Amino acid sequence: MTTLAQAYGPERFGLSFELFPPKTDAGIENLWFHVDRLVQFQPSYITCTYGAGGATQDRTLEVVAHVRSKFELPVATHLTCVGNTADQLRAYLHRALELEVDNVVALRGDPPRGETAFQSVEGGFSYASELVQFIRDEFKNMGIAVAGYPETHQEAVSPEADLANLKRKVDAGADIIITQLFYDNVDFFAFRDKCQAAGINVPLIPGLLPVTNAAQIQRISSLCGAKLPPDFLAALSKHEDGSAGQFEVGVEFATRQTAELIAEGVPGIHFYVLNKSEATERVLSDVQLPR
Repeated sequence: MTTLAQAYGPERFGLSFELFPPKTDAGIENLWFHVDRLVQFQPSYITCTYGAGGATQDRTLEVVAHVRSKFELPVATHLTCVGNTADQLRAYLHRALELEVDNVVALRGDPPRGETAFQSVEGGFSYASELVQFIRDEFKNMGIAVAGYPETHQEAVSPEADLANLKRKVDAGADIIITQLFYDNVDFFAFRDKCQAAGINVPLIPGLLPVTNAAQIQRISSLCGAKLPPDFLAALSKHEDGSAGQFEVGVEFATRQTAELIAEGVPGIHFYVLNKSEATERVLSDVQLPR
């Protein structure tokens, strides 16, 4: 068993990728093409999300189990409180362990499509910290990652309350923190300083999403509250949506962002690859990864 915490250390830089489960068999085959290219960079582990409300959970386990078996890499399944009782969560984790999936990205989760507020189910959990505590109590050796928000979670009443919630998750047993995507490293460095001042000492891993399409990233950022620098948007707007020009602008920006984070001593980087390899492959080919 290789836990997420073991991916980081004085002699180890933790590189990781996040996938999502395709809806079709053709999508699965296409995913393997891109994963084959990404694993050339020797990631420390790979994670996989699942759909809102628990949709695609079976396919999520299929994806991570395949990665675990074919590439002999540590893997992590996402797990949320949405629509799940403790019994259902327990059953899912047992299935994961049977497939040698021994790490979890523990999240509260977003409301299902069509709903505006999170509602816990009877016998379930209302907060990610409760989910983390449940996993740590019943599955003591599983690795646990939680989410951090450099620009503050959209539902938090204040940055201070958001940081206090993060500390609760870490105190409950989280091994690492993976941040939501961001596009200004100043926000990450300020967040890192606040975490250290609050006594949050587990590895803090920046999460990056290289931009390849302006319209797409504007939709994503509007959902999660990530700011896009005006000069970056202006550079993207000089090219048509989805064009090769936008791809080049996005890759250049992500390369500079990644290089600066590495130079400032981050313990690793987590790439949201959206089941594609081209942009992340270009970024990683252009930076010097610590090893």
